[in-house]
Amino acid sequence: MMFRNLFAALLVAVSITAAHAAPRWLNLPPTPILPRAAESGLAPVNGRGEPVLLLHGGLANANYWGHQVRALQRHHQVIVMESRGHGRSSRNQEPYGYDLMASDVVGLLDHLKIRKAAIVGWSDGAIIGLDIAMKHPERVSRLFAFAANSDPSGVADIASSEVFNAYIARAGEEYKRLSPTPTQYKSFVDEITKMWESQPKWTASDLAAIKVPTWIVDGDHDEAIKRENTEFMAANIPGAGLLIQPEVSHFSFLQDPEQFNEDVLRFLRRRDTPRAAAK
Repeated sequence: MMFRNLFAALLVAVSITAAHAAPRWLNLPPTPILPRAAESGLAPVNGRGEPVLLLHGGLANANYWGHQVRALQRHHQVIVMESRGHGRSSRNQEPYGYDLMASDVVGLLDHLKIRKAAIVGWSDGAIIGLDIAMKHPERVSRLFAFAANSDPSGVADIASSEVFNAYIARAGEEYKRLSPTPTQYKSFVDEITKMWESQPKWTASDLAAIKVPTWIVDGDHDEAIKRENTEFMAANIPGAGLLIQPEVSHFSFLQDPEQFNEDVLRFLRRRDTPRAAAK
């Protein structure tokens, strides 16, 4: 009888836990691991398909794209990089800025002898992708911009977000393991925060200059990006698509990688003309 009662109690406990499990957008799944690269900076490829460059978000590193690399590498040449001062990358004393980081990306493409690539960007990576699409459109075949903002006013207050605070703490531990300056995370965050507070500052006319096929994408529970700013960008980039992914947040690619990957692959398969990216 004791074991039967204990078993029943366990069943009740499991049921209660399941009933009160946090929804997907309130979870921060583990950072994935990148597959072994064929060359430094390159994921294994079969030599076919257009190049796809994955640009991570602020404070992060290339490992966050582990699920996406595995999904894309069968059909594309997949390139992952780490922004200056992030992950394993070093930096000089120039202040952080999206124009500067966009020039780093163009420099990498030059080094790899890649004339043009599709860009999939998350958060700061999406902003960098938009910057490149404005200023170096000849280097971008198409742009999947997830969780970008066009102006600091488009960023929500994330101070009370448990998920976002957990991300910042995790990023700090990863910085200690990966960075060539492992003890400088606080100053790194302070300097990145200065950039976030002042950049970008794009107007409707700035966005109208983007002519490459673009999808503006976000999660329906994004903690950091205001929906009206997402819609503003999609409305002002000629022919841009607007996609709101359900039941995910700023970390959609971790929370529901299957959904995120399917959307990216669907976008990459499109045959859009430069001003006709589908809604």
